[in-house]
Parts: sequence; structure tokens; C-alpha cells
Amino acid sequence: MMMTQIYLPDSQATEQFGAELWLRLPEKSLVFLHGDLGAGKTTLVRGLLRAAGVTGAIKSPTYAVIEEYSVAERKIFHFDLYRIADPEELEWIGIDDYLNQSALCLVEWAEKGVGILPKANVNVMLVTQEGGRLAQIDGVPLLKNILN
Repeated sequence: MMMTQIYLPDSQATEQFGAELWLRLPEKSLVFLHGDLGAGKTTLVRGLLRAAGVTGAIKSPTYAVIEEYSVAERKIFHFDLYRIADPEELEWIGIDDYLNQSALCLVEWAEKGVGILPKANVNVMLVTQEGGRLAQIDGVPLLKNILN
């Protein structure tokens, strides 16, 4: 599948992109979110979760490693592996139990889980650029019309 690139000028556009992504992802999918600190990974997830119907505070699970959400009979797991020192820690938290469910799994800092995590269905790379960010997406069809 081709890599798609979309320029996101601000946080609102990043959240809108997350909302559009929510509409296109199958119930069970594994999405890796790549990018430096502050690149907008959690902002994208916030937009996706709001579109899914999540209300209340949405924060990065940096310390908890995982946040669980249930909306419209769908499960969403948001992982932040930034503080993982060894990929084997993922086995200790029961990563397979989460990934084997019919759920949307969003993983920030997936590179920390190399050797344990399976291949993602979708990869999103966020790169800070010109005051906004460039999103590079691999694995989602029909993204050409997003934000146009």
C-alpha cells in the first residue's frame, strides 16, 4: 500500500486527522504512532477518541503504560511505551491479552517493543514541520481526501 502524506498545520487539524482515522479503521487493528516528543501523537489519539465518543480527560498513558476505553461496544487500548526499558516488560503487562482482543490498539513509541510486538496494520509517522506537522500514513486506504 502506498504511503500517504498530509500536512497538519495545527493541533486542531491533528485532532481532525485522528477523527478521520477513527472512521477508516477496522474494529480490530494495530496502529503504531511514531514521532519525537511533542510531535502530536497524543493529540492525534485525542481526536480519534473524541470521534469515537470518549468524553472526559484524555491523557497520554506515559506512566500507566496503557489506558483502556470502551465506546459503542468497541474497545480501544492506548499504549505509551516511552518508559519501557526492555521489550520483555510488555510480556509482564500481558500485551498479548490486549492485542488478541477484537480491539483498536494504538501504540506510541512502538520501537520500544521490537521483538515482542507484531507488525502493525497501520503506521503513522508525525514529523514537526513549518509550525505544524507532517503525517505520513501507511496502511489505511482512502486517506487521500482527508482534510481536503
